[in-house]
Amino acid sequence: MTTALTYSDDQAEAHDRVSDMLREAGIDLDEGLLLPPRDGKTKIMAITGKAGSGKTLLLAELFKALQAAGVDVVSGDYEGRRRKDRRTLAILAPTNKAASVLRMRGVPATTIHRILYTPVYDPEYERIAEWLMGQGDQPEIEGLTEVGLERAKASYEAHKSIPAALAAAGLRGSDFITGWKRREDPLDIGFIDEASMLDERQVEDLREIFPNLLLFGDPAQLAPVNQSGKMVFETLAESQIVNLNRIHRQDADNPILDLAHALADPDLGFEDFERMVEDTARRDDRVVWGQRVEVDLMARSPVLVWRNATRIRLIHAFRSVHGAPEEALLEGEPLICDGIELPLKHRKKRLDLEARGLIKGAQVIYLGPGRKPGFSRLHVMGAEDPQVSAASIVKIEKPDEEEPFIPFAARMGATFLHGAAVTIHKAQGSQWDEVQVFAPDLYAAARMGRVEAGQPLWKRLAYVAITRASERLHWVVRNRLSKPSGPLQIDDLRAAPAAPLALEVEAEF
Repeated sequence: MTTALTYSDDQAEAHDRVSDMLREAGIDLDEGLLLPPRDGKTKIMAITGKAGSGKTLLLAELFKALQAAGVDVVSGDYEGRRRKDRRTLAILAPTNKAASVLRMRGVPATTIHRILYTPVYDPEYERIAEWLMGQGDQPEIEGLTEVGLERAKASYEAHKSIPAALAAAGLRGSDFITGWKRREDPLDIGFIDEASMLDERQVEDLREIFPNLLLFGDPAQLAPVNQSGKMVFETLAESQIVNLNRIHRQDADNPILDLAHALADPDLGFEDFERMVEDTARRDDRVVWGQRVEVDLMARSPVLVWRNATRIRLIHAFRSVHGAPEEALLEGEPLICDGIELPLKHRKKRLDLEARGLIKGAQVIYLGPGRKPGFSRLHVMGAEDPQVSAASIVKIEKPDEEEPFIPFAARMGATFLHGAAVTIHKAQGSQWDEVQVFAPDLYAAARMGRVEAGQPLWKRLAYVAITRASERLHWVVRNRLSKPSGPLQIDDLRAAPAAPLALEVEAEF
């Protein structure tokens, strides 16, 4: 196998341990052999390691090995006919942003919601999907030309996405997807990235679908708020966990990761760490010692804070400096999905919105009002099909006021908070090219002396915040805000959407 040439010793050990687990499930990676699934108890293994330890490389290489062995990768958009001897793999992440990070590295990841709930296709258009997947002859569909079908085939060969291919043929999602249903048929193998974000209920849902689960997680991150300071992989037996210790990206002289891993020193205090950040900023422009919050960055990359009051003040300052009216949103304002407010009788609409990326924590950009009162046109950051029109309830908190103001709202639908600043907890699973960390908040956490899972809370917060930056880290030390260089922009989102499909989720409630 060629993977051994690129693996470190700890990655090779992890690969062998996973191979052993899959061999027991009837998938032999060494010989490239697939056997029928075996009944039995769900097998779970966790690959843990800090940022830069090679978890993503290992996940990608395991995906390639499974694909080469003939395992079908399930993306959540269309699965085709079931085969008796079929073995399946799904690569999942808790958020759109986390899934998009994997997709940019060539790994066909999707969100957990897109696997828990599957689309129901109109039978006529299902024939096109089967043809694209090589499971049927080219169909004749009224209203679709030969040229349209050729465009669909070219799109599918390039992107391996059925919805994108049908969009290339001139169809909208509402033409061929008639609804969503809870998955009934189990799959074989689930790779779950950013597993530190999972709660126990999500793991139970995944256990129902996957007899073989492989969790990839960072033990230095923050545990989910409702998990009592524990991550799901910390409940596994020692024999079920493989920890990657070597930090590979440090070989490339990454100052951001150097700072993140320096936090493991138990003798390092907050003031010493800040001096380390300042020294790094003097010699490397990938770390910036910021005297103010840069407002231009806030539109696409939120400022990361610890305290909710800080978040609200920064959002208010962002809107004020852009001259945003209290009663309306400006095109280009960032929002964070805070959930979906729909009664049980509208369960289908809830699934529709969630499947299109509007899950709690999703980052979106407001593109303008929809065609109906209370609807918004939105770009869901990191989603495969990012353009959505949805009934929206936007709540914007104000400093020193208990109740948020609501610039406009549908009676029910997806709810949003402003996204110019977010808490570090909510930022987990996301990554941006440039990240601003509001250091005075972390200083406040250090002064309080709080400890979480045996480590000072400020260090966990700093680690998570720092590792959200892929190219440049701004360590902001003053409570100041710059002036914008110009008005908010959305032209780049319209010109270059993440995928060619524009789905609308409009309905009367």
